[in-house]
Amino acid sequence: MAPITSILLVSLVTLWSSLLVGAKVFMVLMDDDPVVSYKPHQAKRSDEEVMVYKESMISGHEMFLESLLQTGTYTKLYSYTHLLNGFALYVTSDEVLEVLRKTKGVRSIHEDIKMEKLTTHTPDYLGIPHGVWETVGGAQNAGEGVVIGIIDTGINPNHPSFIPQSSSRGRNRNSNFRGKCDIGEGFPPTACNSKIVGARYFSRAATIAGDFNATRDYLSPFDADGHGSHTASTAAGNYRTTVHVNGFNYGYASGMAPGAGIAVYKALYTFGGYMSDVVAAVDQAVEDRVDILSLSIGPSTVPPGPSAFLNVLEMELLFATKAGVLVAQAAGNGGPSSSSILSFSPWITSVAASITDRKYNNSIILGNGHSLSGTGLAPSTSKEVHFPIAAAADVCTGNSSYVAVDNCQDPEPFILSLARGKLIICTYSFDFEFESASISTVAETMQKVGAAGFIITMDPDVGTEQVRGTTVTFGVPGIVVNNLGSSMALWDYYNSNTVRNRNGRVVAFTATARILDGRQATYTGQAPIVATYSSRGPDVNNALLQTADVLKPNIMAPGSSIWAAWSPNSVGDYYSRGQNFALVSGTSMSTPHIAGIAALIKQKHPKWSPAAITSAMMTTANVTDYSGAPIQAQQSNQLAPATPFDYGSGSVNPTKALDPGLIFNANFKHYIQFLCAVPGVDDDSVRRAVGTGCPTKKKAWCSDLNTPSVTVSNLVRSRRVIRRVTNVASQNETYHVSIREPSGVSVTVSPRVFRIKPKESKHIQIGLEAREATNAYTFGELLLRGNKKHVVRVPLAVFVTSSLGT
Repeated sequence: MAPITSILLVSLVTLWSSLLVGAKVFMVLMDDDPVVSYKPHQAKRSDEEVMVYKESMISGHEMFLESLLQTGTYTKLYSYTHLLNGFALYVTSDEVLEVLRKTKGVRSIHEDIKMEKLTTHTPDYLGIPHGVWETVGGAQNAGEGVVIGIIDTGINPNHPSFIPQSSSRGRNRNSNFRGKCDIGEGFPPTACNSKIVGARYFSRAATIAGDFNATRDYLSPFDADGHGSHTASTAAGNYRTTVHVNGFNYGYASGMAPGAGIAVYKALYTFGGYMSDVVAAVDQAVEDRVDILSLSIGPSTVPPGPSAFLNVLEMELLFATKAGVLVAQAAGNGGPSSSSILSFSPWITSVAASITDRKYNNSIILGNGHSLSGTGLAPSTSKEVHFPIAAAADVCTGNSSYVAVDNCQDPEPFILSLARGKLIICTYSFDFEFESASISTVAETMQKVGAAGFIITMDPDVGTEQVRGTTVTFGVPGIVVNNLGSSMALWDYYNSNTVRNRNGRVVAFTATARILDGRQATYTGQAPIVATYSSRGPDVNNALLQTADVLKPNIMAPGSSIWAAWSPNSVGDYYSRGQNFALVSGTSMSTPHIAGIAALIKQKHPKWSPAAITSAMMTTANVTDYSGAPIQAQQSNQLAPATPFDYGSGSVNPTKALDPGLIFNANFKHYIQFLCAVPGVDDDSVRRAVGTGCPTKKKAWCSDLNTPSVTVSNLVRSRRVIRRVTNVASQNETYHVSIREPSGVSVTVSPRVFRIKPKESKHIQIGLEAREATNAYTFGELLLRGNKKHVVRVPLAVFVTSSLGT
């Protein structure tokens, strides 16, 4: 189940007059420089000078607003000072916006938008323990000296995944990190330590919108949801933390970078969140000097405006990248629909999700010897004893006030003397699909009525096998027979072995069964496979869904059925309430895998730029599964060959990413040139968004950006693309380039063979010539093979609009 959480609408206030509108939050950007661009008289900025400049910006915002606007017509929520110069403003009148729009010094105004959460075996699955951790000093020290900023729902500081480890060398705190620890309910001063190195929370927009509830959401960095703890422990949770749930040991969980420090920035809540809070969190995280940012969140829709790349969050993340911080963001959970991406810009590492080869299956053995398969992380019934089966309706009162006894949500209608000691058949109906019923409540009901266990069958009207809640753990035997044919077979067996009187009441329950243990994992070796829910490309330029010359997603990591830390106080996910660990799926889960792997690369190569780290992961990614066959992608009810729009460059290979041979680098100037080439974006749009205009000599195409991929959304006849590679290996190396052409495209590369020295850069010219109008994307790749065993893969995605012959 992909953990997508709906976000409540912004509350509207009473209209003051025909000129007044519902109160809203806006983010206002100013012309003056933020802290990162501040240049004092001396060559080097002191911390004191920076703080003075920051305070002057904040007071300047206050004076600006006080001199311009009438008291009571606005409330300033945040001053953005580090990456952007601006503020978040709650206003109640159109007149306020008109005044601001006409005032000198105001660069742009953006309405706040909603954000949503895009929510152990994996270290072994990815080959990290031997291939990576040993390279960087062992598991406990993997990621040491690197700080990962987690922008999410907070953290549970009491969880064993975040307790400082005596076995580490005690240098988790990055000497450059300047973060602080906000204390509050559930978060005492001792919550921050050498593992949780900083913790802040941001809730002003959520509060003023009326969504934040202090008794539920906590005025502190404490995680009242579970999502933030899950992502934090996936990225950097302690090595070999025992996963003990409902009296059963499911094994051990480890983060990707167990030795890294975690900095928490709580800006999401049980209901989701708002962009203005998230932007404030990013601003603080970069000011605190985190190394990596993990965002398992994204906008609920493509932002409005001339380009999705120019919204405030994308700009904030652009400046974060400029400051040297790698940003990993969830691609979204809108798959398998095309162009469902919610992470847009080329300076962001957008992460797709795969299923792993670990499966939890269960079986029920009927009294006639037949076996039916299903799911359910539940214990078995006692030994090999067969228990009587009873349909819920046959052991409940006939009281008409209980209209849905089949979903087993309420113990009240059950006749205890009939239900006790039996396996109760419940029905998975539309109530479960719309979350007015849950499998967790079924288990609770069975415990209360003294049943031996439960069997959930599928309602033919629902007809789905994507059952909600099958990854929750139970203390009572249970199974979800999530196949319509098997469900019908069970009912046939039950009805043919149940004795009824003339009134239809049961007089003898003679159908029997036993449920096996569903908590034992099996490993199929059939992975990775792109998960159904994982958002797909092509990337889009704007809300009109015009496709962009950008490959999205960039990379894929495990995202399905991931064991990681949870918060027992959680009210956000009904299925995992009261638990310390949860088995959850979504691109929310794949993203911290990439953030943690990026931390390992950063530890080994501390001077590499964010683009270099992303390039290392992309060019070394796997495009075949464990059997050596091409990776497949889950569609609605079938598998199909995966493309770069499903998995980006492929499934991350951490071992190879530490030593990629060549990297494709890009910096802030290159990203500005990219923005200036986006269709529909002019110099004024870039200046309003970024604070600087386009260079006099602009590049003609977005595809000219030096990324480790080539995407052309509109190939007319031919195009020349230049890429610049840099040797990050320690030896001279000779590379031979081979080509797999996209259908309908002729591809040439020059040079086809080149020798490159350590730290040397070389240009590669790629010619794309349209041979046939495909009117669809087709895919190919360049493969650069070095004589020192480095292999660099560059995916090609091309849409031919017209060929030379048309």
